[in-house]
Amino acid sequence: MEIHTRQLHYFIAVAEELSFTRAAQRLHVSQQGLSTQIKQLEHGMNVVLFSRTTRCVELTTAGEAFLQDLRGMLTGLTAAVERARAAHRGEQDRLVLGALEGAALTLTEPILAAFRKRHPGITVEWRQSTYEDPSAGLTGGLVDVAFVRRPFADDGVRFETLFAEPLVVMVPANHRLAERAEVFAHEVLDEPLLGAATTDPVWNAFWELQAHREGRSAPVVTRSNSLLGEFHKVATGSGVVLTVACARWIPFPGIRLVPIADTPPNEVAVGWRGDHETPLVRSFIDIARTVRDSHPELIAQLQKPDFADSTAPADHRVRAGRDHTSK
Repeated sequence: MEIHTRQLHYFIAVAEELSFTRAAQRLHVSQQGLSTQIKQLEHGMNVVLFSRTTRCVELTTAGEAFLQDLRGMLTGLTAAVERARAAHRGEQDRLVLGALEGAALTLTEPILAAFRKRHPGITVEWRQSTYEDPSAGLTGGLVDVAFVRRPFADDGVRFETLFAEPLVVMVPANHRLAERAEVFAHEVLDEPLLGAATTDPVWNAFWELQAHREGRSAPVVTRSNSLLGEFHKVATGSGVVLTVACARWIPFPGIRLVPIADTPPNEVAVGWRGDHETPLVRSFIDIARTVRDSHPELIAQLQKPDFADSTAPADHRVRAGRDHTSK
């Protein structure tokens, strides 16, 4: 049986999008080529991974089982390649920095600038992760240090907190909550929810408000691997998304962002593996801590944002004030 890693990445894209068209667009390949690769994968495995009709694409039982094991396998493979490359270099001449969308927001550039000034001979290799890996490469050993959002399953990972950002609910402009100044968690529990494309139970519990559900499962209707993907799905009325206040910086028509009054904020931190605390990693952490402490005005703006910020478009701006709220 001959299976190529390209086919495995193609399979994951189709499994997450449940659409050959969207998966091809995401991968920047032709739909025909993608379909051919999936058929070759199925033929090589002698199983049917997708149930296809003219209206929809769904994973078969075999496809679901394959997807469950595949993500971890690919992460391990990538980590093995990176370890081999590091051994071949024989010395650390670069820092591999992981990040989710937005990284550390307005603290990102000051931290990187200070690091480059202290270590002019070190290459910073930037690796952006999707929601598929909330650790941004840390748990798989793919990066040295990362800008992450807590909480997630973080066994063996240490943190230096930078700031904590308040949560908002993203809804279509015609939604019943769209004109509210703020809402409470119990008001969105029954809304169809757009979750993240990760199997991390800690991450999902936080963003799906499990602490407020008294043991009930969240009504997740679909999952996305990026904030932009969530914007698109909310705008078409597929459901609502729990996200953070900085989403107001992304102009997108037909969207409202409403602050949630009674949920804990989302913590943005520098993370690193406790078994990989090299001198370069320690230096990056020290620089991040110093930059954080020397920019109190930026921290204040991030932790207590002005929800009436004029930089956000009128039809996208986070709703502000307290005149329509009730608990």
